[in-house]
Amino acid sequence: MDNRDAIGSWLSGPRAAAEDAGVDFGYRGEQLGLPQEGPGSIARPGRRLGALAVDWGLSVLIAYSLITDGYRPATGNWALLVFLVMSLLTVGTIGFTPGKRLFRLRVVSVDTGAVSPLRSAVRTVLLCLAVPALVWDRDGRGLHDRLARTVEVRA
Repeated sequence: MDNRDAIGSWLSGPRAAAEDAGVDFGYRGEQLGLPQEGPGSIARPGRRLGALAVDWGLSVLIAYSLITDGYRPATGNWALLVFLVMSLLTVGTIGFTPGKRLFRLRVVSVDTGAVSPLRSAVRTVLLCLAVPALVWDRDGRGLHDRLARTVEVRA
Protein backbone atom coordinates (compact mmCIF):
# COMPACT_ATOMS: atom_id res chain seq x y z
CA MET A 1 0.00 0.00 0.00
CA ASP A 2 1.25 3.44 -0.89
CA ASN A 3 1.79 5.84 2.05
CA ARG A 4 -0.22 8.49 0.22
CA ASP A 5 -3.28 6.23 0.37
CA ALA A 6 -3.00 6.00 4.15
CA ILE A 7 -2.78 9.77 4.59
CA GLY A 8 -5.42 10.72 2.05
CA SER A 9 -5.12 13.16 -0.78
CA TRP A 10 -5.39 16.89 -0.40
CA LEU A 11 -8.73 16.66 -2.21
CA SER A 12 -10.35 13.95 -0.13
CA GLY A 13 -8.66 14.65 3.19
CA PRO A 14 -7.82 12.32 6.06
CA ARG A 15 -11.47 11.55 6.87
CA ALA A 16 -12.01 9.96 3.44
CA ALA A 17 -8.83 7.91 3.85
CA ALA A 18 -10.01 6.70 7.26
CA GLU A 19 -13.44 5.80 5.85
CA ASP A 20 -11.75 3.90 3.01
CA ALA A 21 -9.82 1.99 5.69
CA GLY A 22 -13.09 0.95 7.35
CA VAL A 23 -13.57 3.54 10.10
CA ASP A 24 -17.27 4.33 10.68
CA PHE A 25 -17.83 7.94 11.69
CA GLY A 26 -21.61 7.74 11.46
CA TYR A 27 -23.63 10.62 10.09
CA ARG A 28 -23.53 14.25 11.18
CA GLY A 29 -25.71 14.71 14.24
CA GLU A 30 -25.87 11.05 15.22
CA GLN A 31 -24.06 11.72 18.52
CA LEU A 32 -26.63 14.43 19.28
CA GLY A 33 -29.60 12.15 18.59
CA LEU A 34 -30.68 14.05 15.49
CA PRO A 35 -32.09 12.45 12.34
CA GLN A 36 -29.83 11.91 9.35
CA GLU A 37 -32.08 13.68 6.81
CA GLY A 38 -35.08 15.97 6.77
CA PRO A 39 -36.41 18.38 9.41
CA GLY A 40 -34.37 18.41 12.60
CA SER A 41 -31.18 17.18 10.90
CA ILE A 42 -27.91 19.12 11.03
CA ALA A 43 -27.94 22.04 8.58
CA ARG A 44 -25.49 21.71 5.71
CA PRO A 45 -22.69 24.29 5.34
CA GLY A 46 -24.07 25.73 2.09
CA ARG A 47 -27.39 26.66 3.66
CA ARG A 48 -25.69 28.04 6.73
CA LEU A 49 -23.37 30.25 4.66
CA GLY A 50 -26.30 31.39 2.52
CA ALA A 51 -28.28 32.39 5.61
CA LEU A 52 -25.24 34.19 7.01
CA ALA A 53 -24.78 36.08 3.73
CA VAL A 54 -28.43 37.21 3.76
CA ASP A 55 -28.20 38.33 7.40
CA TRP A 56 -24.92 40.18 6.78
CA GLY A 57 -26.31 41.83 3.63
CA LEU A 58 -29.37 42.97 5.55
CA SER A 59 -27.15 44.34 8.33
CA VAL A 60 -24.98 46.25 5.85
CA LEU A 61 -28.08 47.63 4.13
CA ILE A 62 -29.50 48.86 7.45
CA ALA A 63 -26.17 50.38 8.51
CA TYR A 64 -25.62 51.96 5.09
CA SER A 65 -29.05 53.49 4.72
CA LEU A 66 -30.17 54.28 8.26
CA ILE A 67 -27.08 54.81 10.39
CA THR A 68 -24.15 56.11 8.34
CA ASP A 69 -26.24 57.70 5.54
CA GLY A 70 -24.04 56.29 2.79
CA TYR A 71 -20.73 54.53 2.76
CA ARG A 72 -18.28 55.61 5.42
CA PRO A 73 -15.29 53.79 6.90
CA ALA A 74 -17.40 52.98 9.98
CA THR A 75 -20.22 51.34 7.99
CA GLY A 76 -18.74 47.86 8.50
CA ASN A 77 -18.53 48.39 12.25
CA TRP A 78 -22.13 49.56 12.40
CA ALA A 79 -23.16 46.59 10.26
CA LEU A 80 -21.51 44.25 12.78
CA LEU A 81 -23.42 45.93 15.60
CA VAL A 82 -26.70 45.63 13.66
CA PHE A 83 -25.92 41.94 12.99
CA LEU A 84 -25.20 41.38 16.69
CA VAL A 85 -28.44 43.03 17.83
CA MET A 86 -30.53 41.32 15.14
CA SER A 87 -29.12 37.90 16.03
CA LEU A 88 -29.55 38.44 19.77
CA LEU A 89 -33.16 39.50 19.40
CA THR A 90 -34.28 36.92 16.85
CA VAL A 91 -32.35 33.77 17.78
CA GLY A 92 -32.96 34.34 21.49
CA THR A 93 -36.73 34.67 20.99
CA ILE A 94 -37.91 32.80 17.89
CA GLY A 95 -34.84 30.67 17.11
CA PHE A 96 -33.90 32.07 13.71
CA THR A 97 -32.74 35.20 11.90
CA PRO A 98 -34.30 36.46 8.66
CA GLY A 99 -31.61 34.64 6.65
CA LYS A 100 -32.13 31.40 8.56
CA ARG A 101 -35.88 31.67 7.99
CA LEU A 102 -35.33 32.17 4.26
CA PHE A 103 -33.11 29.07 4.11
CA ARG A 104 -35.46 27.10 6.42
CA LEU A 105 -33.00 26.77 9.31
CA ARG A 106 -33.34 27.27 13.04
CA VAL A 107 -31.09 27.23 16.08
CA VAL A 108 -32.04 24.86 18.89
CA SER A 109 -30.54 23.98 22.23
CA VAL A 110 -28.96 20.54 22.46
CA ASP A 111 -30.62 19.99 25.85
CA THR A 112 -34.04 21.62 25.80
CA GLY A 113 -34.78 22.54 22.19
CA ALA A 114 -35.53 26.21 22.86
CA VAL A 115 -32.59 28.61 22.88
CA SER A 116 -32.42 30.78 25.98
CA PRO A 117 -31.38 34.43 25.62
CA LEU A 118 -28.13 33.69 27.48
CA ARG A 119 -27.17 30.89 25.09
CA SER A 120 -28.14 33.12 22.19
CA ALA A 121 -25.88 35.87 23.54
CA VAL A 122 -22.90 33.50 23.92
CA ARG A 123 -23.45 32.08 20.45
CA THR A 124 -23.87 35.48 18.80
CA VAL A 125 -20.86 37.13 20.42
CA LEU A 126 -18.64 34.19 19.45
CA LEU A 127 -20.08 34.22 15.93
CA CYS A 128 -19.22 37.92 15.60
CA LEU A 129 -15.62 37.11 16.54
CA ALA A 130 -15.60 34.87 13.39
CA VAL A 131 -12.76 32.53 14.43
CA PRO A 132 -14.91 30.22 16.62
CA ALA A 133 -17.32 29.80 13.70
CA LEU A 134 -14.46 28.53 11.53
CA VAL A 135 -13.49 25.71 13.92
CA TRP A 136 -15.87 22.78 13.33
CA ASP A 137 -16.33 19.43 15.02
CA ARG A 138 -17.21 16.16 13.28
CA ASP A 139 -20.91 17.00 13.40
CA GLY A 140 -20.29 20.23 11.49
CA ARG A 141 -21.00 22.47 14.48
CA GLY A 142 -18.83 25.52 14.96
CA LEU A 143 -17.08 26.23 18.22
CA HIS A 144 -19.63 28.99 18.86
CA ASP A 145 -22.41 26.37 18.77
CA ARG A 146 -20.49 23.90 20.94
CA LEU A 147 -19.77 26.47 23.66
CA ALA A 148 -23.38 27.72 23.63
CA ARG A 149 -24.64 24.09 23.53
CA THR A 150 -26.75 24.82 20.45
CA VAL A 151 -27.06 23.29 17.00
CA GLU A 152 -28.32 24.71 13.71
CA VAL A 153 -30.86 22.35 12.16
CA ARG A 154 -33.16 22.23 9.16
CA ALA A 155 -36.66 23.47 9.93
